[in-house]
Amino acid sequence: MRLYVVRHGQTRANAEHRYLGSLDPELTETGREQATALRLELPDSIGGIVVSPLLRARQTAEIVNYRSNLPVQVHDAFRERSVGVFEGLTQAQAQQLYPDLWQQNITRQWGIGPPEGESIVEVVERVCQGLMTLVETSAAQDVLLVGHGFVAKTVRALVRQDFSDFFEWQLGNGHWLVLENVERILQHGVPAQNPLPRG
Repeated sequence: MRLYVVRHGQTRANAEHRYLGSLDPELTETGREQATALRLELPDSIGGIVVSPLLRARQTAEIVNYRSNLPVQVHDAFRERSVGVFEGLTQAQAQQLYPDLWQQNITRQWGIGPPEGESIVEVVERVCQGLMTLVETSAAQDVLLVGHGFVAKTVRALVRQDFSDFFEWQLGNGHWLVLENVERILQHGVPAQNPLPRG
């Protein structure tokens, strides 16, 4: 399977550099324009769309799918990571309001996350399960996944079995990447040990 992974178009929170997570805002006009541009960039070989349940991803998928009428499946496994008490805050605000958590670099810990949020391993496990389900159930060879920034980096790391640049690599709003041989996720699954780079 070839997987085209799209990050949703811009929201106001993205433009303001806020932690967004499980919050559910709509696209800005810029975000809609980014999604329209994606429609012209992505190949005609795509046979189906899988999308996060969050509004910004669904709106992006609807714009990309305009006139194509591809089958669309909403899949909760590909929702964005919840960062709990940090959601809606800028980094400066999070550091000011939660200095102890900030000192722990809490969003970059494998096994723990911010209060009311998810750890990285929890996100990796659910995204991995979503990918395995997708591989097992999809009839299409080329599939489009419309999701989020943290989801995109998780999918990429799992399929490539390489977490070495996990924190450095980012997918911008309205951008996409392609991953080949997604079937190998069935062989490898979730890493048995913490694969994150130290530092």
